[in-house]
Amino acid sequence: MRGLDERRYRIREVSEAVGVADHVLRQWEDRFPQLRPKRDRRNQRVYSERDVAIARRIKELLRDERMTGEGAVRALARELAGESPPKTRHEAAALLDQIEAEARALLDLLDESADAPE
Repeated sequence: MRGLDERRYRIREVSEAVGVADHVLRQWEDRFPQLRPKRDRRNQRVYSERDVAIARRIKELLRDERMTGEGAVRALARELAGESPPKTRHEAAALLDQIEAEARALLDLLDESADAPE
């Protein structure tokens, strides 16, 4: 059940918000499996906030980052799965800190098992 405050958008609203034509959004629906707006009783597209965010990201990948359609599909899939590379120095530093902490924890476990009597 969707929340009462969850906003739904028509294709015209999304095309204006994202800055692309309606037909471009329809093409992206065919090319990007992640962009799947629901349909209402009249079979009209209704986009969620998440759909709008995905459409904006698709535009960034294609236009700003100049990716091919296939590359953008793969990049978006990685991002939505949480597997994207860090975008900022801060994110990269945080990731390195996390990796270092995990490596230290593993080394500590190895030291403890080596010191334990058999």
